[in-house]
Amino acid sequence: MTVRIALAGVSGRMGRTLLESVAADEGCILHAAIDRAGSPLLGQDAGAAWGAASGVHVSDQPSTALQAAQALIDFTRPEATFGYLDACVAAGVPLVIGTTGFDDDGKARIAAAAQRIPIVFAPNMSVGVNLLMKLAELAAVVLDDGYDIEIIEAHHRHKVDAPSGTALGLGQAVANAVHRDLASCAVYGREGVTGERDPQTIGFSTVRGGDIVGDHTLLFAGIGERIELTHKASSRATFAQGALRAAKWLQGQAPGLYDMRDVLNLK
Repeated sequence: MTVRIALAGVSGRMGRTLLESVAADEGCILHAAIDRAGSPLLGQDAGAAWGAASGVHVSDQPSTALQAAQALIDFTRPEATFGYLDACVAAGVPLVIGTTGFDDDGKARIAAAAQRIPIVFAPNMSVGVNLLMKLAELAAVVLDDGYDIEIIEAHHRHKVDAPSGTALGLGQAVANAVHRDLASCAVYGREGVTGERDPQTIGFSTVRGGDIVGDHTLLFAGIGERIELTHKASSRATFAQGALRAAKWLQGQAPGLYDMRDVLNLK
């Protein structure tokens, strides 16, 4: 089965990577390429960026572009995602959301839309990262007593949200596993005289610089030993490949809100 894929935000870094990944995947075909109004790519062949004509021209009209599409993949910004969300609901098109930085109201809006269409919404589409989250849950249960939990993440200088959605996802997975409320136990950075560390807290540290694609380390620090679970992404292709896997998995799924662990059968 070949899945007809629509891509949002094709002028962005992830958009360009997704275009290349769709072209290389025999199980997918590029059906539509969508970008923001005023984009210099509008009207151009979507494959022009890497010199391979795709026959699909970039549009800023999601409702038209989504006709007959079988999935839309979105890695843009929350404010743009809502427009694509509404267009997918209207067209009955399954949606893969890799965008991060949503507040609680935004997440609720996505959950409401998932009552009408199937949606995969995950802070990270990487197969390796989602396996890391599963391992994190197991480690947290075993190391709950006597080990301090810290999450360190690093991304490129252009990333606009912090901590990353993946770091927060790791924190939530660990908190759930040990029955803590992340909203009340998370510590986002430290400065000044902070006092001794509360053993029930989960700490987050953020690094931004250069062209780092995405590094995440989950640290369990005990007395006499440390356990570190680390994932390092060297290319955005890993996120694109995971998103395509999710788009294929959505075919035939009932309306609902899913994540990558559903896709990978890790629950």
